[in-house]
Amino acid sequence: MVSRKLKLIYSFLRGNVWRYLGSVFAVVLTVAVNFVTPLILAETIDGVIGQKRPLAIPGILGQWDERLGGREFLAHNLWIMGLAMLLLSLIGGTFQFFRGRWMAQASESIAKNMRDRLYNHLQTLSYDYHVKVETGDLIQRCTSDVETIRRFLSSQMVEMFRSVLMIVVALNIMLRMNWKMTLVSMILVPPLFAFAWLFFKLVRKWFTESDAAEGKMSAVLQENLTGVRVVRAFGREKYEVDKFKQANDDLWKKSRRLCDLLAVYWGGSDLMSMMQTGITLVYGVFLAASGGLLVGEMTVFVSYISMLLWPIRQLGRILSDMGKSLVSFDRIDEVLTQKSEEDGEGAYDAPIDRDIEFRHVGFEYEEKNPVLKDISFTVKAGQTVAILGATGSGKSTLMHLLQRLYEVKRGDILIGGVSISKIRKKHLRSRVGLVLQEPFLYSRTVRNNVRIAQPDAIDELVFEATRTASAHDFIEAFEQGYDTPVGERGVTLSGGQKQRVAIARTLLKDNDILIFDDSLSAVDTETDAAIRKALKEKRKGMTTFIISHRLTTLAEADFVVVIEDGRVAQQGTHDELIHQEGLYKRIYQIQNTLEDELTADAQ
Repeated sequence: MVSRKLKLIYSFLRGNVWRYLGSVFAVVLTVAVNFVTPLILAETIDGVIGQKRPLAIPGILGQWDERLGGREFLAHNLWIMGLAMLLLSLIGGTFQFFRGRWMAQASESIAKNMRDRLYNHLQTLSYDYHVKVETGDLIQRCTSDVETIRRFLSSQMVEMFRSVLMIVVALNIMLRMNWKMTLVSMILVPPLFAFAWLFFKLVRKWFTESDAAEGKMSAVLQENLTGVRVVRAFGREKYEVDKFKQANDDLWKKSRRLCDLLAVYWGGSDLMSMMQTGITLVYGVFLAASGGLLVGEMTVFVSYISMLLWPIRQLGRILSDMGKSLVSFDRIDEVLTQKSEEDGEGAYDAPIDRDIEFRHVGFEYEEKNPVLKDISFTVKAGQTVAILGATGSGKSTLMHLLQRLYEVKRGDILIGGVSISKIRKKHLRSRVGLVLQEPFLYSRTVRNNVRIAQPDAIDELVFEATRTASAHDFIEAFEQGYDTPVGERGVTLSGGQKQRVAIARTLLKDNDILIFDDSLSAVDTETDAAIRKALKEKRKGMTTFIISHRLTTLAEADFVVVIEDGRVAQQGTHDELIHQEGLYKRIYQIQNTLEDELTADAQ
């Protein structure tokens, strides 16, 4: 598991390794500058001004100092020491700038890589996965979780290295100066480390729950906004407000626990840090007064402790952010480890314009609850087949199996004698046009929605498809015509208009098989007849499946398949089925009776 995470992290880091190495190098130099500055101050106080000990200027700098006059020269030119500290500060600030720049570039690039990787992978996952997962949760994983990891990588990861490096360097310098003072100066550091680790363990647990609660709230919000017309139509505003409030309250409670933990940690670590600074200062003054420590050395200890306490306190925050990042990383990895849709070995692009045979097809979404039990019938190439059945009888499921959105559990579906399991999914779906009962339109213009099926289609082809779908006239009637925005999910169009745009979109694509999944239900009978007439002229040998309960639509099919209880209960032409006892005859009689009553009322 750990090796997989490291490999995945490295794959996200690809192309940014040198930026990270540059940032690490900049951190090393910045730490060096930060530690050298107090040493120069101590040298100034003890060696130059106080003259308590010989100067300890290393290497070639010491040789130059001797040539210029040594201690006396520096004592009369203290500005040199000040200039040295100023130059070191400029150097440190420069490297701090480059560190921030390189880290920001690297982290943004990594976040982009993660988002691209997630989105690309989501496109390869099965239809079944997308049906079961909550859209709001997926959105959070692609946005909030990626941002959490980006923040950690942009600062905290290198900050962790900086903290460890500062502690190691400081301990080395301080022990060389005075080991007793070092022990006193670090007496509360181990408890502070332990406090940080405890905080990390607690915050990781609460962040996991908070993140899950945020995902649920996002899902509720997304569901409400996409279903706003249903909410308004049924007056469910109060129910939706209460549902969101419940999810929001749950997130608030779990977020407040995190805030309480942060308050306890920062308050407690502040107290321990101030106590440590006070202990260091008091003991340093005592040693300096008794001659056991020089004033400059005491300044070094106080400066180093002040520099060390912040990164040590930050270690708790770093560990907590690391915990958050690990949770977010696991949530992202959970998506990336989902198995992509794959074709079976030896799958190829078989011809689709052939006879279709459903051979003892069985399927269930859940075990021991079959939807389709034993479906068998054959469709000749170019025929129009109507499918009738009660709600939930498995009509749409059967068409989903034909497109391999789901895989057949028992039996088989063959096209031209070839099992569809041997046909590449992308090729199969590219040759099958599907018009759903509830079509999805994008928040684009009408023209762009129709062109989704064929982005490079010229206007003449678009107009031809919309005319066949009886959509051209109402589109032209819009003020902006084909350039009219349809709103999110096509909200500015009526149900019938959306269905006709969706039909045109499907017709623009070159299909061998055409499926209408109750997609003419929202149009009137006159428009339905016009669309079917235009389709009959345009189909040119396309095999067509029509799922409908409207007998005027079913009557024109070459034959009708009636599905009951997961099996084929009847099949035959309209004229044959109206003389057989069964579902088709009952629906025929009911619809005829209703039409007679409506005609009588109209007269």
